[in-house]
Amino acid sequence: MTHVRDELLAVLRCPVTKASLVQDGDELLSTVAGPEGRPLRYRIADDIPLLIVPEKLTDTAASAGPADPATPETTDVP
Repeated sequence: MTHVRDELLAVLRCPVTKASLVQDGDELLSTVAGPEGRPLRYRIADDIPLLIVPEKLTDTAASAGPADPATPETTDVP
């Protein structure tokens, strides 16, 4: 389980409710209920809290679609 330092938690805020966050396992949890009446949850990936509004995270993933196989991911530089 990833542990977010207390100093970082002291300054992080939920992007929707502007409330403080607490760690709950591998997620951060808003201390105030969001628009749907329940606290919002944010993943922690590779020790980085992903404070992306949940709707935006879903919209981004859906609109990204599969990568174009004709476009190289990296460029080799001699």
